[in-house]
Amino acid sequence: MSNDHSLAIFEDYPIRRVYDEDTGTWYFSVVDIIQVLIQQPDYQTARKYWNKLKERLKKEGSQPVTNCHRLKLEAADGKKYLTDTATAETLLRLIQSIPSPKAEPIKLWLAKVGHERIQDMADPERSLDRAREYWQQHGRSEKWIQQRMMGQETRSKLTDYWKTHEINKEEEYAILTNLIHQEWTDISIKNHKSLKGLKDQNLRDHMSEAELIFTALAELSTRQIAESVNATGMRENKGAGKKGGGIAKKARQELENKTGKKIVTGESFLPPAAKRALPEKKRKKK
Repeated sequence: MSNDHSLAIFEDYPIRRVYDEDTGTWYFSVVDIIQVLIQQPDYQTARKYWNKLKERLKKEGSQPVTNCHRLKLEAADGKKYLTDTATAETLLRLIQSIPSPKAEPIKLWLAKVGHERIQDMADPERSLDRAREYWQQHGRSEKWIQQRMMGQETRSKLTDYWKTHEINKEEEYAILTNLIHQEWTDISIKNHKSLKGLKDQNLRDHMSEAELIFTALAELSTRQIAESVNATGMRENKGAGKKGGGIAKKARQELENKTGKKIVTGESFLPPAAKRALPEKKRKKK
């Protein structure tokens, strides 16, 4: 899940959201949407309304409730708390359970903003500047930042291709992403994060410049191979992913043989306090 948290505004109501770069999906705070629907400026009142509605929908076996994810979002006190979030598609189904004159306007709004990419926002230059400033504050070099942004664009082009070739479910994006990653690194995304001592942080924000370059190569190769055969659906896109990841793997192995240095490492940009908290074994691997 990306570290990019952003506020969207609907009729003066701030809607918290977080971008999942791996699936190209925005997750919105459910309670913030509830506030709009019931026209309730008090957050706690809206939260209680949502809790009661959620209980009722759970008893009815509602699929949209099952599809909600608890993610950490920043609250009014500046701290981050686990909060119910959902994609635009899930929210559009939840809205049907809430009688509100704002239902149709917010459906149209969600249809618009729910599918925005970070770089396709109304003010893309401001968004990119904010991302750059965030990375600079965390000690990233200009070369790293440039590679991170290039990798982000490469990733977005791949997910755009998937969206138009019968890859529609979040779990399908995750499966394909992990397949490509494992093909070029020889380890899963989960194990790569574990190697770096990460929990809910975005793996790409903690990659080295070399890791970012090879990730981009794997995803660029995957897209171009998929385009060359018009890969459609999971089976064909899995095949393209394995081939694309394989190209990056061969390049990685050749470079490692020439330099004697591993590309996939435990190096990360965790704060010193977080690194000290890692087990001794993991620190020694770095």
